Amino acid sequence: MFKSLGEVKLAVFACALALAACSTTKINSPEAQGGTSPTGAAQPGASTATGSGAAQSSVASVDLTTGSRADDSGPNVVYFDFDSFVVKDEFRPVVEAGVHTLGADGKRHVTVEGYADERGSSEYNLALGQRRAEAVVKAMQLLGADASRMEPVSYGKEHPAASGHDETAWAKNRRAEIVAR
Repeated sequence: MFKSLGEVKLAVFACALALAACSTTKINSPEAQGGTSPTGAAQPGASTATGSGAAQSSVASVDLTTGSRADDSGPNVVYFDFDSFVVKDEFRPVVEAGVHTLGADGKRHVTVEGYADERGSSEYNLALGQRRAEAVVKAMQLLGADASRMEPVSYGKEHPAASGHDETAWAKNRRAEIVAR
């Protein structure tokens, strides 16, 4: 059935992405949400799950009808858990804003830049950053974005968003940024 180990890995990745896309997270109403930055972007680590399985989100609602673009002050960063490239439901507004950026201008392209924290080798973090960028591109495709206008790129741990050697800094560095070109 599979001709190589690469095909097996690709099939496993596709299944994992499909399962992640089907997961649901209960998001509180915008009035009850907290923990966002002044720009409305989610603070890393602000979402916490309780023992009952319910999750709380700190993502502010995004009005996609206002013409906000990913290169403006709108949200353009997706944060990831440690050693993960699963796009969580709480970042759907960010992904939708990226799709809106492409839909608003037929000539526009986006680069999805994947990053990792400082832990791990350079090679491992480049691969993880690439998987994160590709996961965001795939999520945008699932929402109707044209794959030919998106490019996933990895910077690994080379361009940290936050300096420091603690969980707060690492959480800010585990990200993918949608950059309009």
